Amino acid sequence: MFVSEIIYGNWLTHGEGVERDAALACVHAALDVGVTTFDTADVYAQGAAEEVLGRALKGVRRESLEIATKVCLPTGPGRNDRGLSRKHIIESCHASLRRLGTDYVDLYQAHRFDDQTPLAETLIAFDDLVRAGKAHYLGVSEWRAEQIAEALRLADDLGLRSRIVSNQPQYNMLWRVIEPEVLPLCRREGVGQIVFQPLAQGVLTGKYLPGRPVPADSRAAGSGRAPHFVARVLGDALLHRVQELKPIAEDAGLSMAQLAIAWTLSQPGVTAAIIGATRAEQVRENAGGARTLDAETLQRIDAVLGDLVDRDPGKTGQMMNVKPEWQGAAG
Repeated sequence: MFVSEIIYGNWLTHGEGVERDAALACVHAALDVGVTTFDTADVYAQGAAEEVLGRALKGVRRESLEIATKVCLPTGPGRNDRGLSRKHIIESCHASLRRLGTDYVDLYQAHRFDDQTPLAETLIAFDDLVRAGKAHYLGVSEWRAEQIAEALRLADDLGLRSRIVSNQPQYNMLWRVIEPEVLPLCRREGVGQIVFQPLAQGVLTGKYLPGRPVPADSRAAGSGRAPHFVARVLGDALLHRVQELKPIAEDAGLSMAQLAIAWTLSQPGVTAAIIGATRAEQVRENAGGARTLDAETLQRIDAVLGDLVDRDPGKTGQMMNVKPEWQGAAG
């Protein structure tokens, strides 16, 4: 399956931080600039994000789209309303299909690893969905290298038809924890990376200035969960360094957002970058980052960021500057 280099995702936006009309306009703008792949999850706005996405894509030729969603994080108060048990996977898939208004998803992803459920049970349940035509391909999100490796080995041992084809990690200029272990493994095994937060919650756009209040129209100033996440990655030392990236972006003929997205797409093993947006014009600008940076530009970026780059593989599955909370990290 092919996916667009820019994937439109609706975490912290559809059904929560953005009015529905604006959300629909963002999806239509994505279609207009050639985006064909759309990513969501059952947990985003407790299902409302899937509903908005399904409504926005209604009438678009289904075969021209690649729709991805996820399962694992809590969608209700019950013990079986979370995790990767067969019960929750099957029930959540059916609920997601209903909300999305489609008979199948192109990519069904394990949103996190579940150490409370036998991995074989999880993989067999996913495989059954593929055999039933409810999902075409399987992926994971924020799994560690050893977890991905074990899942690949076990799928082969069990003789399953389906095998993990993608990983969805947090990855950007500042947060590179997948580089030491996850990326090498996935490149050997043919598992592509569709990365989220290439803009580091907007920090790499340069709009947050050191010693200044956050812009009134930014996520950090809004309502819902977005300010909570954004505030955790803001700090004057970091923001000063981000401002030093502006001349590099200008020399490349790119905006700061486009530079950050192009950086992720220039990394070996990365298939696509997921963008979110609150306005249609953001979608159009971010889509301009679908290009590859030359070696000199990449070296200049590394020289600026220096010791601020985090490559600690032990932090895989965590969020930037956020303590690990399995139930709270919903990217």
